[in-house]
Amino acid sequence: MKLIRSLMAAALAAVCATSQAGEIKVGVTVSATGPAASLGIPEKNTFDLMPKTLAGHTVKYIVLDDASDTTAAVTNARRHITENKVDIIIGSTTTPNSLAMIDVVSESQTPMISMAASARIVEPVDAKRRWVFKTPQNDIMMALAIVQHMADNGIKSAAFIGFADAYGEGWLQEFNKAAALKSIQVVATERYNRTDSSVTGQVLKIMKENPQAVLVAGSGTPAVLPQRTLKERGYKGVVYQTHGVANNDFLRVGGKDVEGTLLPAGGVLVAEQLPANHPVKKTAMAYVRAYEAAHGKGSVSTFGAHAWDAGLLLHAAIASVGKSAEPGTPAYRTALRDALERTRNVSGAHGVFNMSPNDHLGLDQRARVMVKIENGAWVYQK
Repeated sequence: MKLIRSLMAAALAAVCATSQAGEIKVGVTVSATGPAASLGIPEKNTFDLMPKTLAGHTVKYIVLDDASDTTAAVTNARRHITENKVDIIIGSTTTPNSLAMIDVVSESQTPMISMAASARIVEPVDAKRRWVFKTPQNDIMMALAIVQHMADNGIKSAAFIGFADAYGEGWLQEFNKAAALKSIQVVATERYNRTDSSVTGQVLKIMKENPQAVLVAGSGTPAVLPQRTLKERGYKGVVYQTHGVANNDFLRVGGKDVEGTLLPAGGVLVAEQLPANHPVKKTAMAYVRAYEAAHGKGSVSTFGAHAWDAGLLLHAAIASVGKSAEPGTPAYRTALRDALERTRNVSGAHGVFNMSPNDHLGLDQRARVMVKIENGAWVYQK
């Protein structure tokens, strides 16, 4: 009897060891608190919806909050790599945090999927960025949509006010490029901090130039401030925002002050309004149903969908790697990186992903629509 028990214990230990060896660890860092919390919370919630078993492996998501702080984002990335021994990192929520993490993941040769927008996160695909991928649409893609809308509506002059960080700087560069293509003059450029409580000085400078339109390059609820100030000062032109505001918290905080706002966004923001033949209608609605089933009607946001798409890319990569390498090893991390780069025709909530050695985003124009805020709701612009 003792011998049988010993053999059973040995067999159980072997099974547990095999199971543990086959576990894929995913290190996640999101901005669930701080100025970017309205973006990070739906991302955090989305990871609870992801499958825990894939391609014969158990998948463990280890989620940390970086509080919208670049230093904390780097600390989280290092903790995931050195303590949690993750196979891949997903994060962070914002551009500055994601940029700060690149050195960490490249040094350890750990693949990373960012949920932030700036093209500088993945471009150029150099020795460091070869380990980095992302899911949100590039700024230039969205800037071109804004400028095209301006041109189609006879706008010849515009002003810019954006975050005084990598997000705002990236948007300024892309907006200037796009505006030049359509002969739209950028007559004023202003910046502000995410935590500022007043932008009166910047708005007065903008209004002095009398632009026909203003682009606010912010994200989350801090993007309300310039628009509210413009309205308080009597600005009558058109206000555009970036896809960084595409969630219901922006509507809630902005209220009547953001009525009439125009912005480019992923189709998931207006999934139910999309034509039946729209290329992301089906996949966008799948995410909307899953998220709202867990968090209630109207709770979905485009930022959670960026996390969802990161999960879909990860799932495709895991399936591609299969049993060719063992999780928890450098070989597996490299295999995941290579598989992500080979991703083809993965339909996400925002668009269809086709990665390549020179393109670590892989989205095309199917990943954007124009949206207007009307009566406190998002309305698809046909």
